[in-house]
Amino acid sequence: MIGVVALLGVIGVLGVLGVVAIIGTISVDPIEFDAVGGDTAPRVEVASPAAAPMRADGSVDTVWLEDVAQETGIPERALAAYAAADARARASGCEVGWNTLAGIGWVESHHGTLQGGSIDADGVARPHIIGIALDGTNETMEIPDTDGGLLDGDAEWDRAVGPMQFIPETWSIWAVDAAGDGVADPHSIDAAAATAAAYLCRLDGTLAEGEQWIRAIRSYNNTFDYQVRVATAAERYAAAGV
Repeated sequence: MIGVVALLGVIGVLGVLGVVAIIGTISVDPIEFDAVGGDTAPRVEVASPAAAPMRADGSVDTVWLEDVAQETGIPERALAAYAAADARARASGCEVGWNTLAGIGWVESHHGTLQGGSIDADGVARPHIIGIALDGTNETMEIPDTDGGLLDGDAEWDRAVGPMQFIPETWSIWAVDAAGDGVADPHSIDAAAATAAAYLCRLDGTLAEGEQWIRAIRSYNNTFDYQVRVATAAERYAAAGV
């Protein structure tokens, strides 16, 4: 099982711990992607940010999107959000990599498919993914409620929410309104992916170099196991997206 993060304000592991504890059927064993190298592909410790081909209007190339979704098994709607979030970050000079975001999305929620859920056409994960109470039990940190239960439905303790598993306090600081409609919904893969990219970019302004990539991922979840899981997934995804 994934270990507890060292810092109160980080995102990711607390939600994963909660979701895994509550569901019990989601494996956190070494990642297996039959369509992306299978068990023979080596586990790695760092990934290189990959960029998706974009169209003149700023949207993700649809042929690439369809091909890579089929090759990797990433739901097309989620893949589009990862690629768009990376493109948004690159516009401000930060190389995150659609593959990095996809690696996180896989580890955190299997791209929003936990408990048989899915990312709907509007980009919202349904049913909503909400972790267990972060009350100091089940290997979680003790985090009293910070949002009056607005995002997680719990007015006593915080819970990680959405396909990228943010705790409400972190979401309130870093949330990105990807749709530009005045609403930043952590259950929206578009907003969650864009927010994850912004959070990862905050330390060094890019993930282009290995040390920068590791530092960013470890700020999301400060365990070596998490780093390796995300890196392995990201590298396999990138190989399939060439």
